[in-house]
Formats: sequence, C-alpha cells, structure tokens
Amino acid sequence: MKGVVRPRSLPVLLAALALAFLTVLAPRAAAETSVSRIADALRESPVYVDPAASAQLSQADAHALQRRIEGADKPLFVAVLPAGYPTADLFTDLRTATGVTGLYAIRLGDRFDARADSSVLPRTAVRNLVRSVQGERDAGAQLADFTDRALANMGGSAPSSWGSSDGAGVSTAALVTAGVVLVAGGAGAYAVVRRGRRRHAEERRAALERLRVVVDEDITAYGEELDRLDFHPAEPGADDAMRADYERALDAYEQAKTTMAAATRPEDVRPVTRTLEDGRFSLALLAARRERRPLPERRPPCFFDPRHGPSVTDAAWTPPGGSPREVPVCAADATRLADGRDPVIREVDSDYGRRPYWEAGPAYGPWAGGYFGGGLLPGLLVGTMLGGLMSAPSYAADYGTGYGDFGGGGYDGGDVSGGDFDPGDFGGGFGDGGGGGDFGGGGDFGGGF
Repeated sequence: MKGVVRPRSLPVLLAALALAFLTVLAPRAAAETSVSRIADALRESPVYVDPAASAQLSQADAHALQRRIEGADKPLFVAVLPAGYPTADLFTDLRTATGVTGLYAIRLGDRFDARADSSVLPRTAVRNLVRSVQGERDAGAQLADFTDRALANMGGSAPSSWGSSDGAGVSTAALVTAGVVLVAGGAGAYAVVRRGRRRHAEERRAALERLRVVVDEDITAYGEELDRLDFHPAEPGADDAMRADYERALDAYEQAKTTMAAATRPEDVRPVTRTLEDGRFSLALLAARRERRPLPERRPPCFFDPRHGPSVTDAAWTPPGGSPREVPVCAADATRLADGRDPVIREVDSDYGRRPYWEAGPAYGPWAGGYFGGGLLPGLLVGTMLGGLMSAPSYAADYGTGYGDFGGGGYDGGDVSGGDFDPGDFGGGFGDGGGGGDFGGGGDFGGGF
C-alpha cells in the first residue's frame, strides 16, 4: 500500500535514520572548522587544537607548547586537526588565510608535516626537521621535539597580534577574559617585544659596520689594481674590446662605492662584492688582451682571499678539524699548496681577534656570498664556523639570503604579508603532491606518508 512502510524495509530505514543522526552529531572537522577559523585562532595564539582532535593533545601540553613558542618570540604556528581533515592545499590555504610569514606545523591524526616561508626556514631545513620527528606517534612528544628543534634554527620574530591567551580551542568567554588581562598587561609585553627587536636591529647594525670595514678594504684594493694596470683607452694597440673591458672595470669600481655607501643592512653587502668580482674578471680579460694571451674562463675568485682575483684551478684543502674539499685558488696559492706551504689567507676582525674570514662569525656571510654565489658557497664552507652558522635556517632572517643552499627570500618572520608569498614554499603536504617538497611524492628524500 502506498505510503506504508513494509516490515522488511523497516530495519533498513531505521539504520539509515541512525546513520544520518550520528552523521549530524559527529564532529566533522571539514564542516565545523574552516581554514579561516583556524587562521583566526593562530593569529591570536601559536597553538590551535581542534575540538575534534582534543584527545591528541591535552590542554596542559598545548598551553606548555604555546608558552615555549611565545617565550622564544618566533613565528611558529602549530595546528592539531582530526585525521579526516581535508589536506588538499591545506598549507597554502592556511598561510593565505593567516597572512603572516612563518613556519606552519600541522598534526593531522597520526600524521605530521610542516611548511614555511623560505625567509624563516628554507625548504630543505623544513624537510629535515619534519623527518627528524616522523617516527614519533605521541602528539605531545612529537610537537614538543619539533618545536624545540625549529625554534633553535628558524628566523624572524613572533607576530605582534599574539597575546598571552590560550589559543588551543578555548571558549569565547575565556578569550574575552584573557583579552581583559592582555589589555592590562599589554604595555609591559609590548615593551619587552620592542626591546628584543631593538636589540636585534642593533646587532644587525653592528654587523654592517664590521662588514663596512672589510668591504672598504676590498674597494681600496680594487682601485689600486686599476691604477697598477695603467691602461689608457688611446694607447697604441688598444682596441674596442680592451676599452669595453676597461669601461666595465671602471663602472664596477664606481658602482661598488655607491652601493656600499647606501647599504643599510648586512645583506646589502652581497651585491657590492659581486660587483667587485665582476670588475676583477673584466680586469683579467683586459690584461690577457693586452698581453695577447688566451682569454681566461670565468671562474670564482680565489677562496683564500678574493682580492687575489679570479681562480685558475681547484686545489684540495682541509680546514682544521674539517673534511677535505676542492676550493678555487689563484695561481700563487696553487703553487704554495703544491709546495706544501700555507696559502695567503684573508683575515678579518672577529670577537677572538684576527681570524680567517670563514672562522670569524656570521656577519661575513653576505660578504662571502657575493663572491661565491650560485650555490658554490655551501660546499666551500661546510665544516667551517661560517658554514655551520649559515646552514642554520635562522641565518637567512638575520643576515640575508641568496647563498645557494643557505637561504631563500621574502618577508621577515612575523610580518603581515597577506597573500604575498611564494606558493612553492607551501605546496603539497600529507602526500597530496604540489611544489613544496611533498613528503609523499619522492622529493629530495623520498618516503614519507
């Protein structure tokens, strides 16, 4: 009869009704927690725990994690989401919605992954850090270990929007109460953050002044090379190629002086030394043309002292306590090494007196980066003090980027950049593919989810 439920279909109907009821009441992350909501929470606090994932991370652990991140004043964002949360473009969408430059770590069920703006933490460093905690199944231990390792390496400062409230899924009433407390203590907290950033700015200014001394020495030495060359465009035998070389060498001299005079940050030094190296190669071309010798190939400068000019060969060298590697050397240093003598090494001022530049501290990274760009520098400096410092991901934020494997680019951590970021830094994640070094699709290390 139409409209009457047949007995044999009643169990099916009851089962369907029960399933619908449970589906409505079940905590569905995709329906109840949008990326925008997660982003809103992360703008207020570094840790967000979805209500549907509260069993993964206790409130006490979340609060401890929050205090650790805020105490370090670093732009690390941690989200704990349920296993069924959609992962397609999750990192990219979350970074866009948050609009803050930083490192984003997500625990999703028993899976974990992270992405970062390259100015805060280079892609290779993110992959290494994620892999270092991949085997940990306990969410609290995994997130604590990742946080400790990330904070020790990443650059940038925490966003100013963070307060002292608990962002791990707290109630609206708690947020309001915490807001009142924040207003009362905001002046003091703001002063602490301001002091930290002022100290960081002073350290960068001091680094620039130390670099200025070394670069001025380089510019002076380059000017003396120009004088010793004693080339006159109208001299007998001069041709257009020689005059062009000479003009490029003169332009490099003037450009280096102008760029250095305008430098306001340590990273501004890199184009200065790159310009000087370009000029020295022009001088080498000019000298070869005048002497009717074969033109030299373009090679990096002498590793031991870039003022020696372009290198002519590679030679084996082992830093104290380090491993052997091939370094570019000038003819004079190649001869010294072949004879068992020490090369003539560029020494600079450091906190420990005069030291070879690769043992003199982080400030000399931009200086070396201009001379040895194009990815060459990491291999040359591995095992040295400067190499170790530059390979720490925090180096990019403090002393600039663009040293091959040592850096990326972009806003400093904690800056509000909105949608202005490199999507490649945040692509993929949790086996979804994309351009961000996805752990499920091979990448540099393979394996993963």
